[in-house]
Amino acid sequence: MLLYLAAAGVGRLGIVEMDRVDLSNLQRQVLFDTPSIGTLKAEAAKARLQSLNPHVKVEVYPTKLSAANALEILEPYPLVVDCSDNFPTRYLVNDACVLLDKPLVYGAIHQFEGQLSVFHHQGGPCYRCLFPSPPPAGTVPSCAEAGVFGVLPGVVGSLMAAEAIKILLGLGTLLSGKLLLYEALEPRFRILRLARKADCPVCGENPSVTTLQDYELLCGVSV
Repeated sequence: MLLYLAAAGVGRLGIVEMDRVDLSNLQRQVLFDTPSIGTLKAEAAKARLQSLNPHVKVEVYPTKLSAANALEILEPYPLVVDCSDNFPTRYLVNDACVLLDKPLVYGAIHQFEGQLSVFHHQGGPCYRCLFPSPPPAGTVPSCAEAGVFGVLPGVVGSLMAAEAIKILLGLGTLLSGKLLLYEALEPRFRILRLARKADCPVCGENPSVTTLQDYELLCGVSV
């Protein structure tokens, strides 16, 4: 996703990532290479993107995104692209985007399937309109536990980049109010219609979520 945004000439990119490159990442992440192993992902990504397009300003945040820093980190950017692989971060990013009134390009992968949408864009639904609350601890396996088909991040990431560029340029029809599902084994694409929920806890008529909170304990994971 980042490679396509940089290649397209998006002038300013921010990367929030605290992890280091691991050998297992190379099976599905073409942004990194073998010499990158052990380095901070954010710094390795910055070097790769600036080698591709030196005119792009890449700002890195090698820290954990949390309720304490999310608004400050995300506020300067016109839109947010969520490539996270865990529910606590997804709910945190969604809530921050609603509070900041920013569109959110969302993508997720699991085994041989991927999904994609644009949330909170010009009155459209947000992530919580689809999934109101985080899942109980232990009910959803992590990527490490379930496994991921290596090409899925490339497929979904390319589609996410397309949606982000369309938002920035005001082009075409977006996936706002829609959930795009990709099944690699069939293969096939499907689109489900989504509606903004009046009782959504964050973007509804009487929201109960008005400040950010961290969801690690609710989801039973550490991020």
